[in-house]
Amino acid sequence: MKTKVVVIGGAGFLGSHTADELSRRGYDVTLFDQKKSDWLREDQKMYIGSILDRQSLREAMKGAKIIYHFAGIADIKEASVRPLDTIQLNVIGTSTVLDVARELGIHWIIFASTMYVYSPHGSFYRASKQSAETIIEAYHEEFGLDYTILRYGSLYGPRAQSWNGLRSYVKQIVLKGRLDYDGSGKERREYIHVKDAARLSVDVLDKEHKNRAITVTGTQSLNSSELLEMIFEIAGIEQEINYIPGPHHRHHYTMTPYRYTPKSAKKLIPEEFIDLGEGILEIVEEIHNQDEAPGLE
Repeated sequence: MKTKVVVIGGAGFLGSHTADELSRRGYDVTLFDQKKSDWLREDQKMYIGSILDRQSLREAMKGAKIIYHFAGIADIKEASVRPLDTIQLNVIGTSTVLDVARELGIHWIIFASTMYVYSPHGSFYRASKQSAETIIEAYHEEFGLDYTILRYGSLYGPRAQSWNGLRSYVKQIVLKGRLDYDGSGKERREYIHVKDAARLSVDVLDKEHKNRAITVTGTQSLNSSELLEMIFEIAGIEQEINYIPGPHHRHHYTMTPYRYTPKSAKKLIPEEFIDLGEGILEIVEEIHNQDEAPGLE
């Protein structure tokens, strides 16, 4: 009999790719989100509901052995202007998921966190993830609920939200032929393609990864200037960038997030991975093919 896995936030960017990877590996996959997934497979089930609604969660999670929790506010800018909503969804919502899991006797929670938990930056988004991690650890201590915390680096690839950093750069360059960039160009990130991140997210379903935090990131580290130069070259557009350093960039770290250490984490990187240039080309083609880019060849 297949093991039932519920992916909360399964209609989203990373959630949908992880759900696909779970299905490919033979799990019985159920998605839970506020709207139906545009990428729902025939062999997957879908429940619509809120992570604040215990009854909806209970119906979806019944019979599951493993829960992936990707839901909540993930945009740092949105979190900074919606602090109470961020706390409600990212902290209270996560607590609700944990409590329903405890009630149903579910064995294992996989929680999507962020590299920003190491940093003094990230505003209410970072604070909400740090809080959620602490609550997850407390549920393990009090009730024996196993967990794995996945702290993701900079994700990119197909199905990304409009606010996703790399996608937003590609879109502006392709559609406008230029870029207004909030920052100095010195910001450094370790990029990982979402499909590589999804594979690693399923690879952790092993006893050795229980009750620990894991950093999920890539091997391709670039500063923003190098990344943007690559995008312009791949798009075949002459480079024109307007750098806008200023206080609006205060929520993001520049070179490294490592200041505050909530709990030590093992680092996972893919042995085989999608090349960053290939991934950027994929996004350029995706934007070209969408209705938002009429007239582009």
